[in-house]
Amino acid sequence: MSVKQVRYYLFLKDTIMLSITAFGGPQAFLAMLLDRMVKMKAYILEEELWELNALCNMLPGPSSTQLICAIAFRVGGPNLAYLALLAWILPATLLMILAAMLINFLQESTPGALDFARFIQPMAIGFIIFAAQKIIGKTIKTTEAMVLVLISAFISFFYNSPYIFPVLLVIGGLITSFKYKQQPKLEKDTPLKIEWANFYLWGGVLVLAAALGAITKYQPILLFENFYRNGSLIFGGGQVLVPYLYTEFVDFKHFLSSEEFLTGYAISQGIPGPTFTISSYVGALSMREFGTVGFIIGGLIAAAGIFLPGIFLIFFVIRFWDQLKKYRPIRAALEGINAVSCGMLIAAAYLLFEPLEANSINIVFILATYMLLQFTKVSSPVIIAGGVILGIIYNNFFL
Repeated sequence: MSVKQVRYYLFLKDTIMLSITAFGGPQAFLAMLLDRMVKMKAYILEEELWELNALCNMLPGPSSTQLICAIAFRVGGPNLAYLALLAWILPATLLMILAAMLINFLQESTPGALDFARFIQPMAIGFIIFAAQKIIGKTIKTTEAMVLVLISAFISFFYNSPYIFPVLLVIGGLITSFKYKQQPKLEKDTPLKIEWANFYLWGGVLVLAAALGAITKYQPILLFENFYRNGSLIFGGGQVLVPYLYTEFVDFKHFLSSEEFLTGYAISQGIPGPTFTISSYVGALSMREFGTVGFIIGGLIAAAGIFLPGIFLIFFVIRFWDQLKKYRPIRAALEGINAVSCGMLIAAAYLLFEPLEANSINIVFILATYMLLQFTKVSSPVIIAGGVILGIIYNNFFL
C-alpha cells in the first residue's frame, strides 16, 4: 500500500470516528474537526478549515457534510470525497431508518405507542427555537435583514406551500444584493474562470428527476426529486430543513403525522452525525406501505436526494471560490438569503406547535429544553434521553 493510499485510508477512518462521536451540533462538530483533522492529523491548515467552513455556510445544502467532503477533496480529490460522504452519513442514516421502522412497528402493534415521546415532541420545538435564536444572532446584523426575517416568517406561516420557499429565497437574495456598495472592494487579480461540469451535473440530475417523476409517477423517483429539490435550496443547516420537510410531507402530502415528525426530529437531535439525516426518517416512513424494503429504499433515496446536490455544488464552487468571493453582489445577496432562512425557521416553530395541545406541560417542556440548551452544557442526547425517561415514567405511574 502506497503512502497516498495509507493517508486516504486514515482519512476515511477519522471520518467514520467523527460520524459516530460528533454529538452536540455544529459548534461541537467544528471543535472536533479542528482537533482531529487539523491539529492531530494535519490534513489541512487551520486557516483552510475556516475558509472552507465559510464557503460551505454560504452554499445551499448540509454544511457539515459539505465541509467533510471539501476537506477530502483537498486531500485526495473527488474519489476520496465521495467515499468520505458515505463514511460520514451512513451511520446516522441507518439509525434514522431503524428509528422509522421502530416507530411504525410500535404504532401498529400498540395503541398510543408514541406516548413515550409525549415530552420529546414539545422538546423538539425547544431545539428549533434555540437554533433560530443562534442563527439570528449570528447572521442578522441590519434592520433590512430583520424586516426580511419577519416578512418571510409571516408568509411562510400563512402560505406554507413547499413551492413558496425557493421564491422567497431568491427574492431575499436579490433585495440585499442591491446593497453591494456597502461591501468592501476586493482586488480581482485574475479573471474569473469557471469549470461548469459539476453545475451541469447538479442541474441535470434535478431536471431528469423532475421529468422522470412527472412521466412515471413512480414514488421512489418522486421521493428522490422531492429531497433533491429541498437539498438544493436549504441555507442554514439541518434546523432550516425542518419547515421544508414538515410542509411538504406532513401538511402537503400527509405521508407522516405531526406526532411522527416531531418524534423523529427529536430522535435526530440525540444521535451523532449530520442532522440532515432526519430526511432518511421521513423518506422511510413515506414508503412504509411497501414494507421493510420500502423503509430501506425510502430512507436511502432520501439520503441520496438530500445530500447529493450540496456535494455537487461544493465541488463546483470550490474550484473558483477564491475569485468569486471578490464580487460584492455575491457577498451582499447572502444577507437576504440568510434572513429568509431565519424567518422560515421561526414559522416552523409555530407550525410544529400548532398540532400539539396548548397545555402548561408542553409549554414547560419547550421552555425547559431551551433553557438547558442556552444556559447549561448538558448535551442534546442527554436532554432527549431525559425526555424519553420522563415520558415512560409518566405513562406507567401517572396515567
